[in-house]
Amino acid sequence: MKKRNLLLGILITITSISTYAQQATKSKTDTIPLKYGSHRTGNRTDADMERWRSYGLGQFIHWGVYAIPGGHWEGKSYNGAAEWIRSWSGVSAPANWRTTYDNLYKQFNPTDFDANKWASQAKDMGAKYVIFTTKHHDGFSLWPSKYTDYNIANTPYKKDIVKQVVDAYDAQGIDVYLYFSIIDWNHKGYVSAVPKTEADSVAYEDFKQFTRNQLIELLKNYPKAKGLWFDGTWDAAWVKQSKFADDLEKELRALHPGLIIGSRFRADENGKRHFDSNGKMMGDYEQGWERKLPTNIEVLNGRDWDCVMTIPPNQWGYNSDWKSSYIKTANDLTDMLLNAVSMNGNLVVNFGPDGNGNIRSEEAHTAAKLGEWTKLNGEAIYGVRYSGLPKPDYGYYTKKDNKLYLTILNKPVNNVLRLTIPNSFKQKPTSAFLLNGKSQLQITTVDMGMSGDANVYFDIQLPVSLNTTSPFVVTIELNETKTNGKSFGDAKT
Repeated sequence: MKKRNLLLGILITITSISTYAQQATKSKTDTIPLKYGSHRTGNRTDADMERWRSYGLGQFIHWGVYAIPGGHWEGKSYNGAAEWIRSWSGVSAPANWRTTYDNLYKQFNPTDFDANKWASQAKDMGAKYVIFTTKHHDGFSLWPSKYTDYNIANTPYKKDIVKQVVDAYDAQGIDVYLYFSIIDWNHKGYVSAVPKTEADSVAYEDFKQFTRNQLIELLKNYPKAKGLWFDGTWDAAWVKQSKFADDLEKELRALHPGLIIGSRFRADENGKRHFDSNGKMMGDYEQGWERKLPTNIEVLNGRDWDCVMTIPPNQWGYNSDWKSSYIKTANDLTDMLLNAVSMNGNLVVNFGPDGNGNIRSEEAHTAAKLGEWTKLNGEAIYGVRYSGLPKPDYGYYTKKDNKLYLTILNKPVNNVLRLTIPNSFKQKPTSAFLLNGKSQLQITTVDMGMSGDANVYFDIQLPVSLNTTSPFVVTIELNETKTNGKSFGDAKT
């Protein structure tokens, strides 16, 4: 009896393991049937997307009626991002705040606004693209939309701001992307929750058509725009619109060939955003890196991506009080920029002009200092890709063709840069020089004599006279190699 039970137990165990193995194999190979998931496998390879990949650095501009209060009203301060101030409620909010806010557009008259000045500053900073808020969550349109009266034409200013921005940046050779919020607190049909009554459903259908009309209007009015950058797509009501959003995306792409759209626009029929139920990205690049950077390139799984970053901790629109906030320096942003491009991404730095149309002095100063760096070292950030090498402790690698760029943020105290190159890496350094100044640097092979070492090492001698507090770049020329660089055999143990 004991033997029979033992045999039975073994059979059950074997059967359980076999069943688990079959399920594991099935989960790896089977896919969930979807109508409204991703429609593409892999990354786009067309010229428009290749241009996007080459940008390196971009500018984001958050601007609208919310710049008038600037995070404060009647001596009270809004405890949140300034561009969200219309949602202020409760005892901390001024009396009748939403009515007050919804009438602020009647005061919007940014007489200092100069799109050409903004574009010139962006070019000097080194930006290759700009993302501009055509309409934020408050629903105010910075173009004369024929689908709502809540637009720039009905302000004292009257002139089309979106057109001025598109034309000015395009003239500077900077590509324009139009930010558009799905959330629209001004539209009567907009709701965040899934409509429950027939009346709410009818109203929401009207809102959907309004959204479609405005997006088509933007692409027809401003054909120079390269893409759309969506926000406010997380509400349950919109997440449920998988068919509508999928059809609309196809319509927009047909209207504007080459259009670039991030992963934030729509959800599949199971409510999955950014990535569908099979894990495939829904969009041309991953749009989820907001004020954060990937920990390593492996988590990206080969996807295109960009990071949008504020200069203060979390203020996108204009806030008049930065006294209690840490303000990122140009060196901070340079570090983030190199971090991004070293992993095949772009960094987009945000600016929030005031109600008169001025970019605040702190932002202008940071942009100018960052621009001084990109002007001298742009070769290391534009059109480069992941190097294929482990990140060094003192900076970042980027690569283009047979050139490896090493940006040093932490200069070694002994003035010697040690490169650790895996034997599996197909190219090896042959020469090195400082990118700024083209000074030739001595490079030597170092045999560490470690048994079983899978790397080869090179030392680059920096000039003793190199005295800088800013990041600097060493350009390393690479040649193909057929050897692994080993001089001695591995130790036998």
